Amino acid sequence: MPFRHVIKNFVIQGGDFDFNGAAQEWIMKAKASGENALSPKHEAFMIGTTKNPNNKGFDLFITTAPIPDLNDKLIVFGQVINGQDIVQEIEEVDTDEHYQPKTPIGIINITLKQEI
Repeated sequence: MPFRHVIKNFVIQGGDFDFNGAAQEWIMKAKASGENALSPKHEAFMIGTTKNPNNKGFDLFITTAPIPDLNDKLIVFGQVINGQDIVQEIEEVDTDEHYQPKTPIGIINITLKQEI
């Protein structure tokens, strides 16, 4: 899944418009309910997707700083537990004037764990 936008001290945005995988059912249920199950406030290294239940694709947002304004726009479904240093490295890549990385960057492998 490629990252399309990297905005330092704000957010890293990626997406997959034909995504399949372990998170699909979980994320789609969260989108349908419109709930923000993990946190009423947005902190750094939170992972979310858009609240639009009609969007069949998957937009992934990883915050790199506390962004309270995103509370009304994202459903938080996770948090970066390991790899915060990698997120910070991604934040430092060269981007163009539209915040698009000049070299391809993306997620190859991710592990989602559900806290009970």
